Amino acid sequence: MVMRRSENDPAKRLGQVGIADRHLRPKVHVDPDRSRSWLRRVLPVLGAHRLSLSGALGMSFLTLMLQVQIPSLLNGAVSNSLERHSTPLDHYVWIVFGLALGAGLAGFGSRYLLMRTAYAVEFDLRNLLYEHLTRMGFDFYDRVQSGQLISRANSDIRSVNLYLTFGPNILVQCSIAIVAFIYMLTINVPLAFVAMSTLPFVFWLSIRMRASMFPVSWLIQARLAEVATVVDENVNGVRVVKSFTAEQRELDHLAREAAKLRWAYIRDADLRARFSPVVQNLPQLGMAFVLLIGGLLVIDDHLGVGAILAFSIYIVMLQAPFQMLGMLVMLGQRAAASAQRIYEILDEEPSVRDAPDAIDLPEVRGEVRFDHVNFHYGADADDHPDGTAASAAHSPLGAAVAGPPVLSDFNLHLAPGETVAMVGRTASGKSTVSRLLTRFYDVTGGAITIDGHDLRTLTLQSVRRHVGVVLDEPFLFSVSIAANIAYGAPDASREAIVAAARAAGADEFISALPDGYDTVVGERGYTLSGGQRQRVAIARTLLVNPPVLILDDATSAVDVQVEQAIHEGLKVLMAGRTTLIVAHRLSTIHLADRVVLLDGGRIVAEGTHAELMESTPLYGEVLAQVAENEPSGAPA
Repeated sequence: MVMRRSENDPAKRLGQVGIADRHLRPKVHVDPDRSRSWLRRVLPVLGAHRLSLSGALGMSFLTLMLQVQIPSLLNGAVSNSLERHSTPLDHYVWIVFGLALGAGLAGFGSRYLLMRTAYAVEFDLRNLLYEHLTRMGFDFYDRVQSGQLISRANSDIRSVNLYLTFGPNILVQCSIAIVAFIYMLTINVPLAFVAMSTLPFVFWLSIRMRASMFPVSWLIQARLAEVATVVDENVNGVRVVKSFTAEQRELDHLAREAAKLRWAYIRDADLRARFSPVVQNLPQLGMAFVLLIGGLLVIDDHLGVGAILAFSIYIVMLQAPFQMLGMLVMLGQRAAASAQRIYEILDEEPSVRDAPDAIDLPEVRGEVRFDHVNFHYGADADDHPDGTAASAAHSPLGAAVAGPPVLSDFNLHLAPGETVAMVGRTASGKSTVSRLLTRFYDVTGGAITIDGHDLRTLTLQSVRRHVGVVLDEPFLFSVSIAANIAYGAPDASREAIVAAARAAGADEFISALPDGYDTVVGERGYTLSGGQRQRVAIARTLLVNPPVLILDDATSAVDVQVEQAIHEGLKVLMAGRTTLIVAHRLSTIHLADRVVLLDGGRIVAEGTHAELMESTPLYGEVLAQVAENEPSGAPA
């Protein structure tokens, strides 16, 4: 699709880029108005499935209406068939059988529709949360623990879903009390009020139970997240844990967090043990009153035996709703706590996002310019050039703490097709430059442009499709090597995948694996060596064939012979491609047309390697520092 603009607009030729989105986004949303209650905010999600939910509730109510007829029929059977012998007993038997069959079929339909609704709502909530997480910037993940996100995406969503779908059904079940009360009024008005005399006490206890359980429910969900965080960090960091024989220390750490969770669960069980039995058994007291007063009425011939039987069955039928009422209160408080934790994520605005009038960049010549760029991590809303608010600074998930300046008045120009190596001391900001060029973060001052377009005026998708990066810490997914290489171009042919692997120096070791390119790598690719993972990561980027390439110490984990082979392939592929090499090794500098020296967050010198060695003593000091980590046999 070509975007139509005025003739004088330089963005006239810009259009859509990237792979077509095959994901069917959920057609629901959460109300963004934070002043509303948690339940009102999530009602749009439930409303998207109102037909199936209404059908489930309607059939549930039909089931109750059929069941509530049976005690009245038994009253008639006792009075008309057993006492007065005016109506054959089988007449009532067949009616009760038909009602039971109808109630069973309606109950089946209700349960089926209710479960379909529950799974659909859970699907929507998970997709809403995950889709929002994909839009969050890197500063969000810098400060939020992954265990917190996993907990909120699982147990918290499940708690909200249970209440949204089963809560209305429980309320329908509780409505049997009103229907039963109406039927009891038709039999005997005073006795009906006696049977329902315990309801006000049940309501009062439910309010007390709700107020007591909310803080405990919040505490349970928070501590579940803390336990998940400990487990997640230990699984991901298992090599570090075992390297330092810290298994027992981590077990003790998990035990402490689990003990806190156990205390919260016990407190929750204690509250339920205090309130639930009373709430559930108060109707039994009503039955005692019915038997006492109703029995006196039967003795005085003011009431039939069938009426006492009907009243007793009605009260027994009220047992289940009263039991579910206690569960409803518990589900409601846990859902309220979980919803607030989910909203903490959904209410955060991404710090890096497309501007309302952002345009796509379909073709790139490769001219890159850093113009008086300033940057520090943890920037707040006032630092954003576009004035957008960043709520992360006040997020309950963790405040964004502004760090010291990383780049200060940074200026760099890369001509189309030029290869530039960036050299500097440790923590001088070299990797930050690559993160800003891919717009993982937005600058806090100045501007970065590609072909004259400020990155903030372009869509994120088009920027990242045209700027490829190979990080110094390659991450592989637990899929086949071929799928890992084709991650950025899933429709790539096997020939293209193999060609990219050869250019990255990976084809030889991949072909030697038992299943070749179909070999499934382990968690994070740890079944491969560090050098092998890096070569696969290089192949993954080369397959996308981006016009702007960033190599962030991409060959640090490979030996010299393999590195030289990779360099030969890169020389061919970098021809005509703008390349920024974040150099931590001497052997990569010779790939560059020009070398820039970074110090104190700005470029202090630039030129060829020979020119800098002759004119800039600091350059020699930095290379000497780098050479200490250079493996033996590396070319000087």
